[in-house]
Amino acid sequence: MHDEPFSRVMRVDSLPKEGQTVTIEANAAEREALAAFLQLPSIEALGASLALMCSGSGVRVTGAVHGELTQVCVVSLEPFPATIDEEIDVLFAPRAEDGTARRAAAEPQTFSMTDEGGPAPIVDGKIDLGALAAEFFALGVDPYPRKPGVSFESPEQPETTASPFSALASRAHKKPG
Repeated sequence: MHDEPFSRVMRVDSLPKEGQTVTIEANAAEREALAAFLQLPSIEALGASLALMCSGSGVRVTGAVHGELTQVCVVSLEPFPATIDEEIDVLFAPRAEDGTARRAAAEPQTFSMTDEGGPAPIVDGKIDLGALAAEFFALGVDPYPRKPGVSFESPEQPETTASPFSALASRAHKKPG
């Protein structure tokens, strides 16, 4: 948990019954490390406002992550500013340490694209809100960013009437004699 570029570990066993609201901000070193990890020129701002609520034996974290970053246009290769706003809604639950969980993990599992998956683990009574915010920030980064106003125009192809194989075709018609 502690080797994340942006980490804010929080104990959940002392969470009030009515829940808790937490606001986190990445400092300059954390933004620089996360930008390097995500191969971005820079991250100017990264923060999240999160509400933590008890949910059975687990914790539901809802809120939003906001970030300001610089991306490189895939068309012009020019850097440009971008903004990320992503909603967060994740359920955390304690890890199952009994034998049934180990047996279930050893059996083959089938997953569907519609499955939400299980809850994220609470490890040693803690969750990492910074890592959660960084994950949702990364999910919001456009993998093929295009600077506003830039369009891709295909280069003109030269007019060719002859096939690259026309020389071979003319040889095939000539019989060695």
